Formats: sequence, C-alpha cells, structure tokens
Amino acid sequence: MRVVVAGMGVQGTKRRAIAGAECVSTVDPVISEANHQSLETVPLDSYDGVLACIPDGPKVDLIDFCIRNRKHVLVEKPLWAEDAACLRDLETQAREAGVVVYTAYNHRFEPHFQAMRDLIASGRLGRLYHCRMFYGNGTARQVRDSVWRDKGAGVLPDLGSHLLDTARFWFGTVSDDVHLVAANRFENNAPDHVILATRQGEPRLELEMSLLSWRNHFTCDLYGEKGSAHIESLCKWGPTHFTVRDRVLPSGRPPEDARTLVQSDPTWALEYAHFKNLCAHGVSTDLSGDRWLQDTFNRLEHEILAP
Repeated sequence: MRVVVAGMGVQGTKRRAIAGAECVSTVDPVISEANHQSLETVPLDSYDGVLACIPDGPKVDLIDFCIRNRKHVLVEKPLWAEDAACLRDLETQAREAGVVVYTAYNHRFEPHFQAMRDLIASGRLGRLYHCRMFYGNGTARQVRDSVWRDKGAGVLPDLGSHLLDTARFWFGTVSDDVHLVAANRFENNAPDHVILATRQGEPRLELEMSLLSWRNHFTCDLYGEKGSAHIESLCKWGPTHFTVRDRVLPSGRPPEDARTLVQSDPTWALEYAHFKNLCAHGVSTDLSGDRWLQDTFNRLEHEILAP
C-alpha cells in the first residue's frame, strides 16, 4: 500500500517511520522538508491512502478530497465536524466510493488494553460495578505555547477522547449521561484538568485527565462482582502492569495474576497493519463512534464554556 503522510508534526513523523518505504510522499504547508505543501499537488496515481496527522479544522475537507478521489484515510483522533450529520455524510460517501475512513485510537492496540477487553468478555469478573481511569501527561506548557491548542475544552478532546474510546472498546457502549464533575484551569487558558463521570449504566465510569502529570501516566481500576482488574502505565512509558484479582469472601487477601511488560510501544505498527487490513478487505467505514464522541464532547464543552 502506497501512502502519503499529511502533517509532519510529532504524529506524522511517527507515522512516516512506521510506513517506511510505503510512504511515497509527505505533505505539510510550513515544514520545508515535506515533499509538498498541499495534498492536491500530489499526483493521484502515486498513492492509495493518506495518513492524516493534521489539526482538527481541516480534517473534514481533507477526508472529503480523499473520498472523492477514492483514497483511503487514516485520520488522527479526534475526528470532529460541524455536526454529527456531516460525519454521517462522510460515512455514506466513503461506503459508496468503497474506501476506508478510519479514526486512529492507537491505545486500542496496547497489549494490556486488549487483555482487559478479553477478560471482560470472558465474564470472569461477573457483574461490572465501577471503572476508574486516569490519563495524565506533562504537556501544559507546550499546549499553552501552541498557537492553536490552548482553547475550547482544552484537555477534554485530547485525552478524554482516548478515555471514552477505551471505555467503548472494553464495554461496547457507554451511557449517554457522561457528565462534567470538574474542569480546572491551573496553568492554561483552557482546562488542563478535567474529571468526567456517569450515573447510569454498568460499570459506572470515573474518568480523569490532566496536562499536569509531571510523569506521564495511565491507570485503570475495574471492580466487579467476582474480582477486579488493574492497569498501570502504557508501553511507551513502561514498564506496564496488568493485575487480575479474584474476590475472596469474606474480605481478605485475594489471589492475583500479575503480568509486567517492558517493551517499546507496539501500537503504531499494529494500528497501521490493522488499517491496511481494513483497506485490503474492503471493510465498510463506520463513524458511529466518532458521531457519539462528537455529540458527547459538544455537550460537555458547552458546560465547560458556559458562564
């Protein structure tokens, strides 16, 4: 598969490295090392798909261009549009054109995230009560100094999109009553620390995200009727731990299965291989998750920005 990497920032550089010789061209309007300043100037017969690592604003126009020219698209999360109807139109057009539009959430390919999904599906934990996730990095200063990132809902769409997508990946659906618990502006103009929660559905969710974690970190604690499961850290920040505990009655020290991984981040290569497999097998584009996330974040952003 021949691909063009559009946007040569941090994510685009990673995508180009993973694509290797399959990357036939790069596009960026401001980075002089890129082969082209605009995707429209790349010969259409030279590539099959685009890895879109660009800001949110131009994503829909780029995807529309690719669909009209029958090019597959992997687009970095989140995928926003003016409204959910726009995303539905893109989905319909992509299906009619026979191309794949895929929104990248690389954490789905974390080994422990996939182990958590399989554990939940097995029913070993029984009825699921409560899931608490924390995702933090230390990028408050970089975000504040950016010309486009320190605005709107701040950390919410950046890290919150990962947390809500992870919940959908594990549990299938998430209650529509996701609500705002706290939105703090400790260092930035836009929120740099946010907490979300649900009051309905199972498990209940508590999701915390922060740009003020001076050591990048992720944790998850999932509690169920028959036991609990816990993740600490991601491969890129390793070591990363996955612990499963079987409930003991009466309360006591439970037996546990603990696994630790120390390895480089496998998610980028695994996700790229997944994208190519979708394209090769003509899998229909499905943007239903993106529509749900957009509706949810539009509502939450309104709460954050309200006087």
